[in-house]
Order: sequence, then C-alpha cells, then structure tokens
Amino acid sequence: MGKLTNRVAMTTALALVALTGCSVGGGSTSGGTAEGDVKLSLLTFETPNLTAKYWDDIIAKTNAEVPGVKIEKLVAPSAEQRNEYARQLESTGALPDIMVAVDPAGLAESGKLAKFNLSELAEWSDPTANSFDGGIYQLPTNSQTWQIYYQKAAFKKAGIAKPPANWDDLLAAVGKLKAAGDKPFVIGGGAPDGLGPRWTFSQLVATEVYAKDPKWLDKLAAGKTDFSDPLFVAAAKKMKALAGKENVDDLSATYAEAQDAFLAGKGAMYPMGSWFPAAPDKAQQKQIGVFALPSQDGKLVVPTYTGGGLSVSAKSEDVAKAKKWAIEFSKQNADGGARYDGLFVALKGYRPPTDLPPLYNETLGLYEKGQTNGKITPAFGSEGGSLALPSGFMAEVDASLTDLLNGRSDVDAFVEKLNTKYEELSK
Repeated sequence: MGKLTNRVAMTTALALVALTGCSVGGGSTSGGTAEGDVKLSLLTFETPNLTAKYWDDIIAKTNAEVPGVKIEKLVAPSAEQRNEYARQLESTGALPDIMVAVDPAGLAESGKLAKFNLSELAEWSDPTANSFDGGIYQLPTNSQTWQIYYQKAAFKKAGIAKPPANWDDLLAAVGKLKAAGDKPFVIGGGAPDGLGPRWTFSQLVATEVYAKDPKWLDKLAAGKTDFSDPLFVAAAKKMKALAGKENVDDLSATYAEAQDAFLAGKGAMYPMGSWFPAAPDKAQQKQIGVFALPSQDGKLVVPTYTGGGLSVSAKSEDVAKAKKWAIEFSKQNADGGARYDGLFVALKGYRPPTDLPPLYNETLGLYEKGQTNGKITPAFGSEGGSLALPSGFMAEVDASLTDLLNGRSDVDAFVEKLNTKYEELSK
C-alpha cells in the first residue's frame, strides 16, 4: 500500500496491538528457533487482502532462504497507523529491526535507518526512487497508482457509453448518474483507515498541480509557494465540486465498509489505489472497469508512488542479516504482492503471474500507457524521499478534506489550515 499516516495516542496504539495478539515486547513468531539464530522484529500491518496468514506464509518462505533468523512479527494497529506507530516505538528505543512500507521520512535523515547500497540493489528497476539526497533507506520494490474504478451497469443505466475522457465529461457523468438515481461516488472517510478523500484528491493534485508544474514540490520546500497557489486552489475547488456529500454514498464509511459498498453497487465510481483489483471476485471483475481521473483537456496523468518496500533499523542486532532478509523478502513477496495487493513490482525482468485478475492487468495497462503516452506524477500524500511532505501533515489534510466534503469548511479555510500546519511542521 501507499504511504499512510495518522495521529494516535501511544496508549491507544499499544492497546490496539494487544488486541491483535502482538505486543511490543513479544509478538507472534515465525520460523524455527535454534541456538545462534538472530532474533529480528518485523513490523507489518493487516488489511482485508493482507491477512495474518498472508504475512506468516511470506515470512516462512523468506526464512527458508535466509537461515539463522527468528522473526518476531509485530502488527500495527491499522494500515493507516503504521507510520505513527513505528515512530512511537522508536521514541521508546524499540524501533523494529525490519519494517514493511513505513515512510522513512525523518527516520532516514536522523540516522535511524540503515542505508542500502547500489550493489545490493542490482535487481531493482529504479533503485534510487524514494531516496534522500542519494541515500537509499527503503527498498523501492513496487509502484502503486491511483485511478477510478466504476460499475459498468451503473454507467449503462445512466446512458454513459464510455468512461469520461476529460473533466467536462466527468462532470456530465456525475449528473447523469444522479439523474438515474445512483450515487456517483463511494469515498470512505471513516476512521481508522478512511483515506478515500485523500486518494481522490491526490488524483486532482496530479492533474492540476504536479502535471502542470513538475517543480511545484521543490518550490514548496523552498518556501517559494504554498497551498494558496492558484494551481492547488483549482484542485481543491474541483474536489469540492466533484465529491461533495450529495455525490457520495457514505463519507463516514471505513475503508473496508466503502470497499464492500462499492462491490455491492451502492455507488458508481470508486477512486482507489491500484491494490483494489485484488478485492473483487471473479464475477465482479467482469462488472467493473477502470479509468484515470481525467484532466481538464483529457491528457493522461497517472499519480504514482514508487517505494513502499522494507526498511531496516540502523541499530538492529545484525544489520547485515536484516538487510539480507529484507531483500529476500522482497523477491519472495513479488507474486503475492501483485496478486493480493495489486503491486506493480519494480524488479528487473519481473513478469506478474498470468492468471491475475483482469482489473489488475487493466490498471497496469493504464500505468504503462502513462509512462509512454502520458505523464507520471507523484501522488499527493505519497511523495517519496527528499520531497516528502512533513511527517504528520497528511493527518491534517485528511481531516480537512473530510470537512471540505461534508460542508463544514470551504476552500479558503481548507487552504488556510494546510498552510498553517505545513508552516508549523516545517520549522
């Protein structure tokens, strides 16, 4: 999954982890124990697709290739909270030895993470993606994209012959769907993993900001622009127009609830990451299509994050063994990541299994078309490496986006909140 952040109290996080059967002092273990084995903690997270058994199976496969390791599996309170949880553990001196898809920002610059060198990553397609001034602190093992999935039957009922090709087409589709009695969107915004508003907005920031000004993030970091920039304001206005509460099935729905609602046909369109194709069953695969959120002029823009792999603590009992294990895990998890998390694996020569769901192949096709005939941009909230937004900032974005969509806030207040929080965190 992409980079996810949220604020959560330490006591709450520890209580939630206890409920999963894991704890900071001793989680579940995988692999046999023998005298001389090095004990390494592994921080994971669970989702409807990435279950406890999924992680246990990959850990066992990796252990078979890297003997002499005993893995203590820790589970974050939720997928969204894994970044904050890792930092809470670090604050107590208990940063896990190996971490799955934890945002390295802050941890990397402060020397908390071990650095991978290029010779170790000879099999990676883009080894310096998500790097910090050339330093590689997270394996850039996969790419993920954001797009819109849609119910073909709802489009047909509303008289929409094909996916929208430009912004005006999309607005027209929204109107037709409402006239046909269907909610245009499913965008879950409820805790703990209700990131639907962000995953929708990231597509608008891609088309309105990053595609039009590829140096916008550099300017933001240098203090030469802020969220009052007309490009960013245009994205916020489009968000308000596109996905206000009158257009959305249930903004209070959690991630799992929103996914179930879309699969049940309770909304026509579902802005979501490229991991979604693992969710629909065989029959549902035929009923769902995908398209890139269209830009104003119809030019293809695909927001993308490359990274998301494993990181290793610089203070691990055995950094070399932890890095070796993390690298092997990435290879062992390639097919599973593609199958169950919709990952586009960034290993040289990798070919996904031929029996993956049709929606996976269609989504991958959009990404490949974006690489050849469109624009690939960062995904807002999932920017990697040196250009990443400050840790904790996206929690303000998530809350403010929900207020914007619920009508509790307007675009001016939304922008003001983001500028205030960004300035606070950038000091």
